[in-house]
Amino acid sequence: MSRMSLDCMKAEYLKELQDNPLDVQLVNVLHKKFQQFSSIDHDKHAVVDQVLRDHLLNFLTIKTLQKGEMISAFEVHLNICIEACKRDMCSPTMPILLLGDIFDTSTLDVCEKLFSFVERNVNVWKEEMFFTACKNNLLRMCNDLLRRLSRSQNTVFCGRILLFLAKFFSFSERSGLNIISEFNLENVTEYSTTSFEKMDVQEDAEAEVNNKLKVDFNLYTKFWALQDYFRNPTLCYNKVQWKTFTSYCSCVLTAFKNFKLDDINVSKDSLSMSIESQLQGQHYFAKFLTNQKLLELELSDVNFRRYILVQCLILFQYLTSPVKFKMDNAELKPDQLDWIKTITEQVYSLLHETPPDGVLFVETIKHIFQREEHWNNWKNEGCAEFKKPEPPAVMDEKSDFELTKNRTKKTDSRLLGDIIKGAAEKKQFYLGNSELDKLWNHAADNLESCKAKQRDFLPSIESYFEEAAKEADPSLMIEDQYKKVNDGNFGWRALRLLARRSPYFFVQSNNPINTLPEYLDIMIKKIFKERHTKVHVVDGVKTEPEQENTNTVEMTETGNMDEDLIKSDDKASKSDQKKPVLVTKEHLDSVASLVANNWRGLGRRLGLQPDEIEFISSQRPTDEERARHLLQLWIEMDDEPLVDDLVYVLEGLEMTAACQLLKSLN
Repeated sequence: MSRMSLDCMKAEYLKELQDNPLDVQLVNVLHKKFQQFSSIDHDKHAVVDQVLRDHLLNFLTIKTLQKGEMISAFEVHLNICIEACKRDMCSPTMPILLLGDIFDTSTLDVCEKLFSFVERNVNVWKEEMFFTACKNNLLRMCNDLLRRLSRSQNTVFCGRILLFLAKFFSFSERSGLNIISEFNLENVTEYSTTSFEKMDVQEDAEAEVNNKLKVDFNLYTKFWALQDYFRNPTLCYNKVQWKTFTSYCSCVLTAFKNFKLDDINVSKDSLSMSIESQLQGQHYFAKFLTNQKLLELELSDVNFRRYILVQCLILFQYLTSPVKFKMDNAELKPDQLDWIKTITEQVYSLLHETPPDGVLFVETIKHIFQREEHWNNWKNEGCAEFKKPEPPAVMDEKSDFELTKNRTKKTDSRLLGDIIKGAAEKKQFYLGNSELDKLWNHAADNLESCKAKQRDFLPSIESYFEEAAKEADPSLMIEDQYKKVNDGNFGWRALRLLARRSPYFFVQSNNPINTLPEYLDIMIKKIFKERHTKVHVVDGVKTEPEQENTNTVEMTETGNMDEDLIKSDDKASKSDQKKPVLVTKEHLDSVASLVANNWRGLGRRLGLQPDEIEFISSQRPTDEERARHLLQLWIEMDDEPLVDDLVYVLEGLEMTAACQLLKSLN
């Protein structure tokens, strides 16, 4: 094609782009023009590339467009370019080149809004047509943007760019990996080297009287000197540096332990707020403020404390993990490892006590560090490429039998000691049975798993015996052997529930009970009979409920059950037993002073969390008021706060006087 033909083709394309409104459908018109010109493909592609860049230049030179109109026009023009690439009208690199031109000539505000277009089309850039040709250009464009941005002022935009690159490139892309575990030594935390102004005599005396931690220049320098070790952990392998680090770290952790947190003084309503609502009100700063006058405020800030403590845990994990690219002399001695283990437990204890949701925060951090160990092992093994597992091949019966036979031989050939040792290295159990192995390796800590909240529940008596009560109806004609009362597991759980919930369990009676099913039949009758005969109060007037169908509460006479036994036992229960008494305000007022000395222990026995106990301590001036507030919270949390339950707890704490007082009021 001659130079004249190329210029003619370029002019026609520009005319179509300028005369027609920008729309993806415009590609159809351009494609027809493209097919009309017969020439070498490379020449036609070059013309379309130049036309798209020239048309974009027209938008960039128009200064009358508003920001929103300009971004919309850019997105439509880029969509036209993408569609033209898919129809083989221009080079596959053109969309990224156009994006690079826009980012280079636009303000950061426009770039941040337009980057949403790049994020939405990540699946387009990952297509085979664009990925091979554009991945380097796209990486260069993102790096150019990161150089223009400030990590402290444009933190969110920087994070969006890095997240996009993580989605665009595969995990095994070595250009985005810190393979040899280099540290960012340029991230220096600058702090003052001049001393604090001396405190006057009055402030010094006031600090001593209030037992308040003194934030002096010594603590200030030790605190911020830890940042040198956080950014370069290899300093810890030097003997002198290690002694300095342990001294500074112990001093800072002691300061955290003795310094009061601001979030303990929050109102009670904030404790019940969801985590999402709390996070929305928090602020994040990318760089630390190292002014001397701010250190006292920073020590009492919850987020700041968590930043420093998590930094300590990251450093400890690096020092104790097997990193492939460590130096040969980068090893810790046994006493150093013991120190790290002790300090790690102390750090987790401080995080556990840090509100809000200290327990959940610690569990999340441990989960993150566990995942980090997997990534570290992956890097040590050479960053193998991630591949989807292949579907299992279909085998006939003969080949399947041979495979099972070979696998059995291979397993049997290993020594039992080697198998157990290999499992121990992976912190797992090997019991010789697949189901037992699965059970014991279900969680990292089986004891903590058994203590989980979801395993601690106690159903109500009515809900547990409801099905058994229905089976007692003669009209259902259910045979005795299929009733729940004849199930040993049901009976065992029923006795435990009755001992905890029912007032009829510990009753002295001269009437013998032959079997457990007979006893459960009697108890079910009593429980549901009492529920159906409760007095209702409507508008201040007591009314008796309507007579229920006797078939639902009458029990069948089977086996050795004697009707006289049931009647005599009913009479004994009516004369001897009392209804369970709920804890009232009068009970709280009378017993609060007697349990004030050990109100914290009482709170733990009643199921309150440590941060809730600390909140009560900060909100009430005296132990008696704290004990009264503690018992009031327990009443609100428990559906049926019985006096007998409270007496049982107090007996376990050896509060005899309080127990006797409650029994006299009961």
